[in-house]
Amino acid sequence: MQEEISDKVVNLKMWEALTPVVVLIALLALNVGIFGDSATSGPNQFVLIIGGAVAAIVGFSKKVSYEKMMKNVAENIESTTGALLILLFVGALSGTWLISGIIPAMIYYGLNLLSPSIFLPACVIICSIISVATGSSWTTSATVGIALIGIGNSLGFNSGIVAGAVISGAYFGDKLSPMSDTTNLAPVMAGTDLFTHIMYMLYTTIPSIIITLIAFTVIGIFQSSDGVIDNRETLAAISQSFNITPWLFLVPVTVILLIVKKTEPLIALLLGTLLGGLFALIFQPQAIMNLTGASSLTFRSGYEGIVNAMTNPTAIETSNQTLSDLFNAKGMSGMLSTIWLIICAMVFGGVMEAIGALRTISAALLRLAKSTFGLFASTVGSCLALNITASDQYLAIVVPGKMFAKAYEERGLAPENLSRTLEDSGTVTSVLIPWNTCGAYQANVLGVDTLDYLPYAFFNILSPFMTLLFAAFNIKIRQLSNSTKAIV
Repeated sequence: MQEEISDKVVNLKMWEALTPVVVLIALLALNVGIFGDSATSGPNQFVLIIGGAVAAIVGFSKKVSYEKMMKNVAENIESTTGALLILLFVGALSGTWLISGIIPAMIYYGLNLLSPSIFLPACVIICSIISVATGSSWTTSATVGIALIGIGNSLGFNSGIVAGAVISGAYFGDKLSPMSDTTNLAPVMAGTDLFTHIMYMLYTTIPSIIITLIAFTVIGIFQSSDGVIDNRETLAAISQSFNITPWLFLVPVTVILLIVKKTEPLIALLLGTLLGGLFALIFQPQAIMNLTGASSLTFRSGYEGIVNAMTNPTAIETSNQTLSDLFNAKGMSGMLSTIWLIICAMVFGGVMEAIGALRTISAALLRLAKSTFGLFASTVGSCLALNITASDQYLAIVVPGKMFAKAYEERGLAPENLSRTLEDSGTVTSVLIPWNTCGAYQANVLGVDTLDYLPYAFFNILSPFMTLLFAAFNIKIRQLSNSTKAIV
């Protein structure tokens, strides 16, 4: 009997499907007004559970069983297991990379090499290259992204602007890399092959990244003339606190090479963390002694300093207050609030999926598609809605991909039109939603609130508009063989 109930298709009215969403958005807005940036430290997690409870009440009124809801929640949380573990390893890695001098070395050499006038477009290009090579925006942010934020702060740039540049580059690569999970998922959902999908995405992606680079170049020109700090003082402060040497770059290079070689990210991050600890013992014994209060480096003080850096917040004091504020790592414990947020978001998304609310919302968007442009617009709207309501970029690709594939075929449109639209609107916008897994992750790792970097994540903002622009003017809208040209 339970299996019959769990398989029952529930048809909700639109107001019923939207009720939990409206309640959630209202409570999230209330939290931002009352708690500000600290809303993600607990208040937002609580209201996500409340949103899930409201959705459950709607489900109970439609005879949806508690067991079905919990099954969906469990499946949602299980799907984030890898992401949660990555978050913990990123916290540990940031700690050992700080005390080993890796992040300070990146900042030190960055200050020597990067001119303020080209810093922002350089951030975009560097992160684009790394994310194409690794296939991961998360890994890019956790490695070079953190260092670039530090360099930007040292140069006097607003951290929100730098984070926007980092995220723009990171998601350019995440979107195009054949090693990216979303790049593989989108064509599967749409019914095309990987490399056809990647080549077809170039039409909308290249203009978006060019406009992004131009925007950051212009911002950099104006920002660079407004109070650059004295690099000599900053460089001296770094040298006094750390033994800076190019050998430290062996660790990040090793991690990047492992991921390029398709090593599992968890393994690569674990090795990067352990190597960071080893290099801390070799190159920064004084920093470890300062952290532990020991007079000499012993097995006990070395072990204590490294494990503390992996697991707990760590701060390195320097003669420069800006650097002292910058040289902080959260450790694994610093990632717990984000993990908490992701789990609560999966509770809300799981219940919404179980009661049929997500299907109802997407179906309503599909009915709005009266033309080819309307079909593209409905796909974009559906992806955005799922990123907001389900808080997960994978659902924002899978659900619309399943629902719209037949509609694109019936319109005589090649499946790569759908796969490109899924990436242009589902993958890249996930990071713009504070309670989405991607938004929560990037805000935590980069130490910049989502709403602070959102206005400057130009590539992510432009991508859905670019795909709609191409659809509106029938640019590179590929038809199925032997089908009539669609009328926009």
